[in-house]
Amino acid sequence: MADLVIRQMELTDIDSVVDVEKASFATPWSEDIFYQEVTKNQFAHYFVIQVDGIIIGYAGLWVVIDDAQITNIAIMPSYRGHRLGEKLFEFTMKQAIRLGSSRLSLEVRVTNVIAQRMYRKFGLVPGGLRKNYYTDNKEDAIVMWVNL
Repeated sequence: MADLVIRQMELTDIDSVVDVEKASFATPWSEDIFYQEVTKNQFAHYFVIQVDGIIIGYAGLWVVIDDAQITNIAIMPSYRGHRLGEKLFEFTMKQAIRLGSSRLSLEVRVTNVIAQRMYRKFGLVPGGLRKNYYTDNKEDAIVMWVNL
C-alpha cells in the first residue's frame, strides 16, 4: 500500500464508491443517491481514499452551520485491518473543523464494536440510542458525538 491518497469525491468516482457501498452495507445507497449528494446537497462533502490509484473507501459528511454529521464511512473488506478507516476518519474530522464545525456526530450499529472502538480513539462518546434505526434488521444505533 505504497501510494495512499485521500481527496474530495468526484462524479467519476461514483461507480467505485457504489462498489465499496455494496461490499460494506446490507442496504447500500444507490448510484442516484450519491449523484444527488454530490450535485444537489449543499451541505454534503464526500471523500475517497485510494491505494495505488484504486478507490478502496469513502466517507460522507454533512455540515450544517457548525454541526457535522458523518453519513457513511466504509472501507472495502479486503483492505480492512490496516488502519485505513482511521486515516479516512481523521481526514474527515479535519475537514469538518476546516468547514467551521464545532461538533461531530454519527450513528453506529450497536453490534459494530470495531467501529465504536475506532470512534472512541477520536474522542467520540455515546450520547443516545436510536431504536430500530437500521431498516434491514431493525437494529438500534448508538449516537456518538464529540466537540471538535
